Amino acid sequence: MPKAPGVGTPASMRELNQRAVLERLRAGGAATRPRIAADTGLSKPTVGQALLDLEQHGLVRTAGRTVAGPGRAAVVYEVNPAAGYVLGVDIGRGLIRAAVADLSGDVVARLDRPNKARSSSALLRTVRDCAEEAVGAARLRLPELVATVVGTPGVPDPSSATLHQAPNLPGWERTGLLNELRLVMGTDLIVENDANLAAIGEHEAGAARGVDVFVCLTVGTGIGMGIVVNGSLFRGAHGAAGEVGYLPYGWPPPGTPPRQGRLESAAAADSVVALAAEQGLSVPTAKEVFELAREGDQRALRVVEEEAERLAFVVSSVTAVIDPALVVLGGGIGKNIDLLAEPLNRALANATPLRPEIVPSQLGEEAALTGAITIAVRTARDVVFDRRAAGGN
Repeated sequence: MPKAPGVGTPASMRELNQRAVLERLRAGGAATRPRIAADTGLSKPTVGQALLDLEQHGLVRTAGRTVAGPGRAAVVYEVNPAAGYVLGVDIGRGLIRAAVADLSGDVVARLDRPNKARSSSALLRTVRDCAEEAVGAARLRLPELVATVVGTPGVPDPSSATLHQAPNLPGWERTGLLNELRLVMGTDLIVENDANLAAIGEHEAGAARGVDVFVCLTVGTGIGMGIVVNGSLFRGAHGAAGEVGYLPYGWPPPGTPPRQGRLESAAAADSVVALAAEQGLSVPTAKEVFELAREGDQRALRVVEEEAERLAFVVSSVTAVIDPALVVLGGGIGKNIDLLAEPLNRALANATPLRPEIVPSQLGEEAALTGAITIAVRTARDVVFDRRAAGGN
């Protein structure tokens, strides 16, 4: 790791100037030296030196010339997105998604693979295979990546390298599993809850852009929620903020707590199928229940009504505590907002005077992967600068 220059030294000032110029190009796009100087408040010679340093380090590149008026054409500079690459992986019970992106966040390789693993060891191998295939498609190798972010159900516990509250993935709560994941990936990585990543994704490029306080409620195989407060992800004291599947929907009887949360048992995909069976519908998936409801099947519509009432319990509970400006509804069940909206709002009207705006996810099944890429790119930008620019000063 490069030694940080002393505060107030020429090297530290040079590094600060480089960072200011680089951030201006990232935030504002390609620009000329005079434009950068005007936007940053730095002198033109200082900006010129910073651009020269950054170009030598491969962090910026020329993007052509422009004529802003009389005189010579000015050189236009832009961030070099090929200065580093990142990997995002989203592990779901039914599907594993992987994508490689450059430092601009543009995806250069992408794949989806069914998750057929029935043990944690098999799933670890599948995740590794997906990562290698995606990275190979980008003509890279895993060790060349600057940052890797993996999204998964559950709450990562760094102290024991364990994932808690991940009952839908067999063996995934094994002690030390996170260390095994790092070992099979062969690279440093960040492991994050998938609902948290979905919230980051919606905030970066989806339904919650520009919203400072919101929640992203994902309803599918399980139920999860990412919470963003003041524009930043809120994890809680132990990383379990948003584990709304454990809300006590119908107070549990005395005894051992169930492996799956009470609310998750009542409102996730399996419960929709169970509700359909009570109505005399024999369907294998929640997706088919919603398809029947769209066709006007009255029994399926009654199931949708019941599901909406249970989701209203979640929304009203969360709203009373967090007071979000927005609730983004996603996941395999949550995406059926066209059917759920009316009974959900009707149930909320009967439950609470607190009524946040409820909107569908704009990113859909891509939300968690988008969040993984977003965090990976943010991490990689600092790492690349430290390795190339700061390390060379």
